[in-house]
Amino acid sequence: MKYQEFNQNIIDLVGGKENIQAVVHCMTRLRFTLKDRSKAQTEALKEMDGVIDVVSNKVAYQIIVGTHVNEVYKELVSMIGLNPEAQVDAPKEKKNFVKAALDVVSESMTPILEPIICAGLLAAVLSIVSLTGIISPESSTYIIFDTLRSAVFYFLPIFMAMSCAKRLGANPYLAVALAVTILSDSINGVSGLTMFGISLPEITYSNSFVPILLAVWVMGYVTKYVKKIVPNSLQLFLTPLLVMIVMLPATLLVFGPMGFYLGEGIIGVFNWLLNTVGSWFVMMLYSALQPFLIMLGAGNFIMPVVASLIASNGYDPAFITSCTISDIAVGGAMLGYFLRTKNNKQKQLFGTVTLSAILGITEPAIYGVFVKYRRPFVAVMIGGGLGGLFAGITGVKAYSVAWGLFGLPSYIGEGDFANLWFMVASVAISFLGAAVASYMLGVPAEDGAVESTVEPKQVVAEDTKINLRSIPLKSVVKGQLVQLSELEDKAFSTGALGKGVGIIPEANEIYSPVNGEVTVVFPTKHAIGIKGENNEEILIHIGIDTVELDGDGFEIAVAAGDKVMAGQKLGTVDFDRIKQAGYDPTTIVVVTNTNDYLDVIPEANKAVCDSDLAMNIIFE
Repeated sequence: MKYQEFNQNIIDLVGGKENIQAVVHCMTRLRFTLKDRSKAQTEALKEMDGVIDVVSNKVAYQIIVGTHVNEVYKELVSMIGLNPEAQVDAPKEKKNFVKAALDVVSESMTPILEPIICAGLLAAVLSIVSLTGIISPESSTYIIFDTLRSAVFYFLPIFMAMSCAKRLGANPYLAVALAVTILSDSINGVSGLTMFGISLPEITYSNSFVPILLAVWVMGYVTKYVKKIVPNSLQLFLTPLLVMIVMLPATLLVFGPMGFYLGEGIIGVFNWLLNTVGSWFVMMLYSALQPFLIMLGAGNFIMPVVASLIASNGYDPAFITSCTISDIAVGGAMLGYFLRTKNNKQKQLFGTVTLSAILGITEPAIYGVFVKYRRPFVAVMIGGGLGGLFAGITGVKAYSVAWGLFGLPSYIGEGDFANLWFMVASVAISFLGAAVASYMLGVPAEDGAVESTVEPKQVVAEDTKINLRSIPLKSVVKGQLVQLSELEDKAFSTGALGKGVGIIPEANEIYSPVNGEVTVVFPTKHAIGIKGENNEEILIHIGIDTVELDGDGFEIAVAAGDKVMAGQKLGTVDFDRIKQAGYDPTTIVVVTNTNDYLDVIPEANKAVCDSDLAMNIIFE
């Protein structure tokens, strides 16, 4: 243990294990609740190597050790026999239902992106090799690889069940058991089923995740309730049985029909529109909204309508055309973001899903990008809507069920080349419209980030004539700059945690000072760590001792691992509430790895806005 001796000295000087009632940690300090503070040897603690300062107030006994406090804390609680998870009572963020649902879908999709992207790219490769004649679509080789592609989407409920189970408090293996049950040949797409005398509609659960997502969500609550009523000695035997006895009927009677009737309702609406308004409106609307339907697992609901239209008319006047236009608009949106972003990781993702979307496989883009970032939906609504409108006005018809770029030849029909060219024009409009819209909207981010690039600039030291470079750090909040030495908190005023500035806030919005990645958001949301593109380590500490507010008044929109840009909004803080509670609202920004650079120089300007420079990091 790296800090064993250090922690043992702390334990001894605070009065021993028996004097420690509880201990938590902040971004820089250990916060003890002591049974008897008179036993703590404060001056001896202050003299310890590695201790910056000791602060004792009405709430806690604080030992300031620095930004490596998390490592110290983990060893400390193990030495005194406390559960670290039980010690940190993080406040729960209040979210509206829509945002909470989107967050669940996004977080559940992230772990299964790799197989989804693999399937999308494999579909693109198979389309190319089959058209060029390298591999025949009837060959065993083609069929085997195509089975891999189709299996990923067919068994999507299983992937979703495993991914979201822990996130929603359900047993992942029971969730998978439920998913494979509804995908079985005896249930999936089978008509005439009844349960408890109640007729079940014919429902296809494959290629969809809404029913299983809802089921697993409820399974988490059912599991908690069952565990409360079942004795511990019988948990292993009764809990799984009772959970499944409840969840299988609930899924077949409630969640499956919900998805089924959603699809039926949408079919009725579109049929009514075709008969009353016209195909141009349906094509524009469907081309704009198809990504939402795919995300809801209702992407295939129009197939019965398409089949009946082609059987009666010999062509489909709306839906298959709209599918292709929308798919290629998705590809255009991804190309726009590919051209706009300067982040290599994002560029790889956007480039990967662009090709598969153009070839008609949009799931990797929708599940991997749209659900997470949201703003691409707007770009596709613009591009897809324009392309669908043009196709509707010119009367484009689909003569077969084939979409994507390589499905365009099917629009020739019986020598109808005009129909083909109108379709090509519609696709071009949708692709370019979505690409331009996405590029103008900027690189998407969950919190509505606006991309900004901060490049190191050259600085010339006049007295030495040595060329130096600097990293400019923007202000994190509008307000008045103050020197760290003016602050009452010794951890910052002495520069022990690094050089920086304090800002007395005049607005409630907090912004990122640099391009980089969020490394930590403390559970009480009063402190945020960011690592910049040039390896600068920035600590934003909102207020002094505001950890004691336990998140009250803080709304932080980013999480550890998020990419941020300079000037991007990180969240909002009710500074009036902080002041009313008796705390200093001064927001502190320090470069914790100051020693890695020549100097950190605050700006001379006293009044700053969020877009102004607050300080410069100087390096050779």
